[in-house]
Amino acid sequence: MQIDRRTFLGTGIAGVAGRFAFAEPSQRKVRVGIVGGNFGATFFFHEHPNCIVEAVSDLRPERRAHLMEVYGCARSYESLEKLLLDKNVDAVFCATPAPDHLRHVTATLSAGKHVLSAVPAVLGSIEDCEKLIGAVEASGLNYMMAETSYYHQTVISARSFYQAGKFGRIFSAEAEYHHPGVEELFVEDGKRTWRYGLAPMHYPTHCTSMLIGVTGERLTEVSSIGWGDDDPIVKDNVYRNPFWNETALFKTNRGTAFRVHVYWRGAEHGTERGQWYGTRMSLFCPNPNGLPAQMVEAREGSEKDSGGFVREQNVTAAYEQPMWWKSDALPSAMRHNSYHDGSHTFLTHEFVQSIVERRRPSVDVYEAVAYTAPGIIAHESSLRGGAWMRIPQFDKRQASPGA
Repeated sequence: MQIDRRTFLGTGIAGVAGRFAFAEPSQRKVRVGIVGGNFGATFFFHEHPNCIVEAVSDLRPERRAHLMEVYGCARSYESLEKLLLDKNVDAVFCATPAPDHLRHVTATLSAGKHVLSAVPAVLGSIEDCEKLIGAVEASGLNYMMAETSYYHQTVISARSFYQAGKFGRIFSAEAEYHHPGVEELFVEDGKRTWRYGLAPMHYPTHCTSMLIGVTGERLTEVSSIGWGDDDPIVKDNVYRNPFWNETALFKTNRGTAFRVHVYWRGAEHGTERGQWYGTRMSLFCPNPNGLPAQMVEAREGSEKDSGGFVREQNVTAAYEQPMWWKSDALPSAMRHNSYHDGSHTFLTHEFVQSIVERRRPSVDVYEAVAYTAPGIIAHESSLRGGAWMRIPQFDKRQASPGA
């Protein structure tokens, strides 16, 4: 589906998807350093008209070489610390292991450079959430978290429908991140990686962003249940995590119910998907069990169900998902599909544009912590057998619960 600028703006996408509509070209060039030759090699800074890949870094020579090849960059460093000494670098993408995010982000900000960080914002600590916010606020620089689900094609659509009031009142939502086979990432070269035994709810952002990133509400309470077995991985890991899978029920500051699954093991297909239930419309991401994207709309009139009861005439139809990466929301060179449902070009563009336009990015530090902290508390709830727990709130800019 080809989308021109008029169609794009008419849907409301430009306003609700993080202001990523491509404006008139600027002459400013953001010089970016990329650290992490695995995930870091899957972005598109070299295609952005306002960006130059100035330097790359990885601890492993072969990954440094891969980054240099992908981005056409001639300068590389053996570590983040050495790259941060490069005065030509304006901003850094820290595509590094989750346990290092706070340390790497803080070091980058302290060096006077903007930062894009992989998810989650921090790993497993509310105190680290506070430290991250403090470091960003003190720096006055841009921090963005590269949350891919924020720019999934159906999530962009959901944000547009919400902005246009199509849902009516969203009263419930669901999100699932299923990753069977993740054990393949637990061991590398005979050594345990940081992912070995990771608590599912310590990696919640692919799900939590699907509600928070659409409506702006915040998760305030949670009850979560974990499941584990006798596998040695959940008996012996640095996280002391006994669970393969965790299922959480969140309540938001607007009273919305939000169910979240993060599963590492089971007889299910891998997926990252959401669904939003509204009083006038509901929207469902494609289901890995065979259903395409679906929309249910309330219509005037009534009908009888199979039991003879009269109900509102709700109409179900397949939703023809626009491919927003084809639109001029992006610079022309970036209008192609990319990793994680087309999100990587959007993440690249939004980070660069936020610096060029001297504004907060879509997934700023408050948004990033709002996605991350609920999972930390949800895991605590799982460890306590599903006890209801309050989730700390960090964003003083949030409106009142009734907003």
